[in-house]
Amino acid sequence: MRPVLEIRTPDGFGLWPVAGTTASGFLALGGDLSPAEVGTAVMCVADCNDIDPDGDRPPRPADPLAAFLHGLLTFDDLLAAGGLRVTDGDVTFAPGCCDGLEDWRDWYRLAGHDGLLGFGHDPVSPVAERVGDRVRLTVDAERSDSPVIELPASELRSLLTGVERDLTAFLALAADWSATYLPGHHAPVAAALARALGLGPRNPAA
Repeated sequence: MRPVLEIRTPDGFGLWPVAGTTASGFLALGGDLSPAEVGTAVMCVADCNDIDPDGDRPPRPADPLAAFLHGLLTFDDLLAAGGLRVTDGDVTFAPGCCDGLEDWRDWYRLAGHDGLLGFGHDPVSPVAERVGDRVRLTVDAERSDSPVIELPASELRSLLTGVERDLTAFLALAADWSATYLPGHHAPVAAALARALGLGPRNPAA
């Protein structure tokens, strides 16, 4: 079980070095990423939240870098497209279109009691379900012949501990990375990334 971000590279992106896309369309987060891969991850989280401000939000700055980071640094409820990817041999349970790393702790509900988590809809509908003392991961609930991964519910909590360890290691890398590539925004970017990945408090200024 690994935390993954859905990644893409906007055409002409040049605010900092990025590594580009992967064959799977996801980037696994952890402490072993290169600086360019960390740059890709930060870019994708910022891009997820690159929404024009409204209401009482401050206006978007004119500076291109500050403008791109504006949503990440000012929105309270941040998004991080992706989720938890589980592999078992040749079967991969991947995040769906409605999944986000900001909600990864929802998986703990399955560790404690029966329940069901849905992560997307057509064309692929991944579903995680607690059934008795097992957790069943259906790659696509719309298919009667969908591949399925099953694991003991007792193992899920330890897998989620590994997810938190990976995210914590990534955030340590990202903090060092932002000090180098975004020195004028280092502290708020690091704090925003922690919130976007479900490891930090809500934005106290929001």
